[in-house]
Amino acid sequence: MNPASPRFPAEWESQSAVLIAWPHADTDWAERLGEVEETYIALVAAITRFQLVLICVADDDLQTYAEARLRSARIDLARVRFVPAVYDDTWLRDSGPITLVEGSSFRLLDFRFTGWGGKFEASLDDQLVEHLAQIGTFLNSSRQSIDFALEGGAIETDGAGTLLSTWQCLHERHPTAGREEITRKLAGWLQQDRVLWLDHGYLEGDDTDAHIDTLARFAGPDAIVFQACDDPADSHYAELKAMADEIAALRTRDGQPYRLFPLPWAQPVIDEGRRLAASYANFLIINGAVLMPAYGDEADARAQAVLAAAFPDREIVAVPCRALIWQNGSLHCITMQLPAGLVA
Repeated sequence: MNPASPRFPAEWESQSAVLIAWPHADTDWAERLGEVEETYIALVAAITRFQLVLICVADDDLQTYAEARLRSARIDLARVRFVPAVYDDTWLRDSGPITLVEGSSFRLLDFRFTGWGGKFEASLDDQLVEHLAQIGTFLNSSRQSIDFALEGGAIETDGAGTLLSTWQCLHERHPTAGREEITRKLAGWLQQDRVLWLDHGYLEGDDTDAHIDTLARFAGPDAIVFQACDDPADSHYAELKAMADEIAALRTRDGQPYRLFPLPWAQPVIDEGRRLAASYANFLIINGAVLMPAYGDEADARAQAVLAAAFPDREIVAVPCRALIWQNGSLHCITMQLPAGLVA
């Protein structure tokens, strides 16, 4: 392969930074801002042990406040950079850039962000990639605007040309397009030569229409970590069992079954009468570590052990994320990794 050919890197490849957006009173976190700020502080503390974090802030006052919170938590601010931006909310996995590597330069894919099919206001979030590119956040990069609704949480790559996604999500976004058409478009834009589709898998409290990053993730070209359910009395049991069977039937590029790492199932988290989507599959891979969402459940330790087996060369760091699932997402959903060389 030509080294300058565009390539969609896997999450475990070397990174320059992780991009997040600080929550504030004009985001959907307003009701529980104090709780969610604690998660963000813990997340920044974990990331800065290993690499740089870029934090979008809505104005100077928010930056001053965030700096004070992080300084009081004794976080190394030399590994924190603030970026001015306006945003509707903080789900940067879905509104941030999907980056292709082209030799020593980068292509920022800027798909349309529609608030998960028009469920929420997203006009500011949809402009985020363009804004960040215009103010010089990224090095050696060009932005490609693509008039197609796609969120980063809906796709997962092994870095070697295989994409994993869920048909439910893409079909919800594009109900008149067939699987062959969407497969062809994704493969073209994302430089993939295989697209593997899952037809099963959902989580109560998930408003993304079954994003893959809450369900199944690559842990290398030959391994998949996935959210399992071992309780036959649970409402998710049949669907996640069907998904597990689908994943077991998938084959690697050389025709072998994937090595599989089923994650344990947390006890139901109920808030104001609704069940929240507490998925351990929503982890973030960074340089030298895997950051794992923790929910204060006895399954946290078992999930950490599964991830340690799947990623034996990385430290597994638990980040408290119970506050995040109140807004139907978790740790991976609020972050976007940036490949090595994209940020100074």
